[in-house]
Amino acid sequence: MATPPAADPSPAPPAAAPREWRPSANPWLIAFSVMLATFMEVLDTTVVTVSLPHIGGSLAATSEEATWVLTSYLISNAIVLPATAWLTSIFGRRRFLLTCIVLFTLASAACGAAPSLGLLVTARILQGVGGGALQPIAQAVLLESFPPARRGVSMAVFSMGVIVAPILGPTLGGWITDNYSWRWVFYINLPIGILALLMAFAFVENPPYLERGEGRSMDYLGFALLAVWLGTAQVVFDKGQQDDWFAAVWIRWFVGISILAMVAFIVRELKTRDPIVDLRILANRNFAAGVIGVGLLGFLLFGTTSQLPLFLQTLLGYPALQSGLTVSPRGLGAMCASFVVGRLIGIIDPRLLIAGGFSLLATSSFMYGRLDLQIAMSNVVWASIINGAATGMIFVPLSTLCMGRLRNTQIANAAGIYNLMRNLGGSVGISLVTTLLQRGAQAHQTALVSHLTPYDPTYQSWLSAAETALAPKSGVDAAGQALGMLYRLLQQQATLMAFVDSFRLIGFLALCSVPLALLFSRVSRARPAAAAH
Repeated sequence: MATPPAADPSPAPPAAAPREWRPSANPWLIAFSVMLATFMEVLDTTVVTVSLPHIGGSLAATSEEATWVLTSYLISNAIVLPATAWLTSIFGRRRFLLTCIVLFTLASAACGAAPSLGLLVTARILQGVGGGALQPIAQAVLLESFPPARRGVSMAVFSMGVIVAPILGPTLGGWITDNYSWRWVFYINLPIGILALLMAFAFVENPPYLERGEGRSMDYLGFALLAVWLGTAQVVFDKGQQDDWFAAVWIRWFVGISILAMVAFIVRELKTRDPIVDLRILANRNFAAGVIGVGLLGFLLFGTTSQLPLFLQTLLGYPALQSGLTVSPRGLGAMCASFVVGRLIGIIDPRLLIAGGFSLLATSSFMYGRLDLQIAMSNVVWASIINGAATGMIFVPLSTLCMGRLRNTQIANAAGIYNLMRNLGGSVGISLVTTLLQRGAQAHQTALVSHLTPYDPTYQSWLSAAETALAPKSGVDAAGQALGMLYRLLQQQATLMAFVDSFRLIGFLALCSVPLALLFSRVSRARPAAAAH
């Protein structure tokens, strides 16, 4: 009887792990393709700001009417941002990306050729619809194209568009408007859009796990609630201070409608089988902390960006172009910091980088808070470089930690929520800063006026000296002119004090954001879960 063969004592070889998908094209070509379109789109959120007076004059519109050129774009952009993953699953990401680039480019041409304000606002709405999906798609493509160990580098590339472009926008817009026409602010998108379209067509592809959802139902109710919530909220943020916030009846109505729509949207998305935005992803600890962090970063970033050019132009008398050039080094600081930090993430704990970035952001804000009416341009430039470096130092590790524990199939949905929160944080920051500046100036003016009495020897001495100096030229009107000069100085000082208060408040909030880094759990550089399909 044959003896059975002895069993092999060596363990069976482990089953081969499923190979991680990688695009066929070079990741850097893919990065340049998607970031070209994203840079163009983000630039358009701020490049038109300095052109509004020229647009109003050219199209016979008031300054209040001209601001709808900005508001209409922001509203449509905000609505599309969180719905990007859902729209991608319906139409396919590559096809949807190409369609968005075409729509954005054609809408830009329509904006430049618009003969009336109504047509310009309509074209801007279409431009916002086409551009809204470009940011989350670019972030998702970059995270998927680079291996987990190099995702810090990919987020450094992404930060180039979403941080540097808004900073450079007013400078570029001012130069184009002064030297050519406001219409060229939109026309410059045409060659960029065509190049981005050709490159995306050649290099961007759909990953195998991103299947089109032909079987998914269209959640019309969820999309309607999303549009009402974000649309009314954006209008309130943009127009609130102009109409004295809750003193206006329509503001109260819009706030109430926005809150009800938001609650109904959250309930709808948690209960429906095919949600537009999968809010369950917020159960991920790192992603939830990242959403909070990017909202705070948007608040601090746009809060500073909106008031610094205003300070330079209203108090120091800088023209628009010189004001933009003074602030532009902030983009240089952000650019350099993003690339350096992208390589340091594998060496230094990203949580330390985030804490250090918020500390540096607070330092730069306190430097802005020391500005006065006799400062040199170099004081603003150095503070701006530090501020930009701090922003890049925060954004890259924040994005990496936020997305580091998500599966690839979750990244598209997460990117939409992430970019929406940054934009909403920015809208809140701009609205709050605008309100604080106006009301702070009024409060300081009231306090300063209390010292202008006949019983104040300093006031009487200054007024007598001014009258004596003006008397040879003004005669009997010297007293009135002296009072006019004094009132202008008082307004100037009150406005300066309001700016100082605002900068210091942003610095304090940045300092309070440092402990946010403790909410994150560390992400491995080559974590397998990040590549799960």
